[in-house]
Amino acid sequence: MTNSRYDSPAHLKENWPFYWISQINAAYSDALERRIKLHGIDIPRWRAMMSLYEDKYLSVSEIAQYSAQKLNTTTKVIQRMLNDGLVTTRISPQDGRVTEVCLTEKGDNLRKEAFVEARYLFDNSFSELTQEEIDTLNATLSSVLKKLRKL
Repeated sequence: MTNSRYDSPAHLKENWPFYWISQINAAYSDALERRIKLHGIDIPRWRAMMSLYEDKYLSVSEIAQYSAQKLNTTTKVIQRMLNDGLVTTRISPQDGRVTEVCLTEKGDNLRKEAFVEARYLFDNSFSELTQEEIDTLNATLSSVLKKLRKL
């Protein structure tokens, strides 16, 4: 797609969707970190917790993928969470080489506390959008992500 508005140095930031995506991600991460820090959670733990919320057991690799973190970072996060009693691990019943992770009751309770903070940010950030607009935004971002992953 060639479009001169994306090639113009005078307005590159304002017309470049990746600029807005990175700015939103940074602002969201900053706001969320301030709120969940009160619960003793950092962003890497939050991402792991939310990955595990939707699936009972996930491999460390799957958590890394869902949480958009590097595998070695995720491994360290899971080790810290294991030491803190927030997760348990097991050998995968399907593949003995794979370690799977599950939230403990303590971890899930902490995730619930933190989710209240994330929900507050969501509700206040998207309050002027309809559900249809949010669905369209999600579909658009999902489409862009799929294309990027193929590059």
